[in-house]
Amino acid sequence: MALRILIVDDHEVVRLGLRALLCSQPDFVVVDEAGSADDAIRKVQQHRPDVVVMDIRLPGTNGIEACRQIKEVYPETQVIMLTSYAEDAMLFDAISAGAAGYVLKQVGSHDLVRAIQCVGRGEALLDPSVTQRVLARVRMATRQEQAAAFAELTEQEMKVLHLVSEGRTNKEIARALYLGEGTVRNYVSSILAKLGLTNRAEAAAYAVRHGLEEFLKEFG
Repeated sequence: MALRILIVDDHEVVRLGLRALLCSQPDFVVVDEAGSADDAIRKVQQHRPDVVVMDIRLPGTNGIEACRQIKEVYPETQVIMLTSYAEDAMLFDAISAGAAGYVLKQVGSHDLVRAIQCVGRGEALLDPSVTQRVLARVRMATRQEQAAAFAELTEQEMKVLHLVSEGRTNKEIARALYLGEGTVRNYVSSILAKLGLTNRAEAAAYAVRHGLEEFLKEFG
């Protein structure tokens, strides 16, 4: 079945070029065009397209807000942002608004067709030039979350917690860290108190859930 596509751009020449390209594809049908966000929202309601190809910079309401409104009412409609701008703020705002794709207008026609096909299948796609920035942001957010999860613990307490998560007994932990068993017990009690936990099983689950092993490998 052909993908039904709505083109949204405030420049008529761009819309004409996109229509010519997309109509040349046997599995695409361009159902309509829109020159503003408000017009786009009305035409999504009218046509229920499978994919909306949306410029970000539009007069009045921008494409990101239009995407958010479309996804709230018609979650089955996929939105791909086609823009000249590779700014991080726009990229992450578009993803947060529910955009399934983010492609720069410098993209080649073959890659744009492929991007629309991917989004039409329900997959997510980012322009290769911005993918690394997204991955870097995700990795940074993960590290910040891990750091916050263990911020109250000392380095030694994190080592003890890691061994607890591996199922080690106090005697085994003491041997591994060259500590006395009483000292290990004190560390375990301190860890439970700082994390608001009641037993070793909860502590082990907490360590695994928040990626303590990976955190120690990177920063330990």
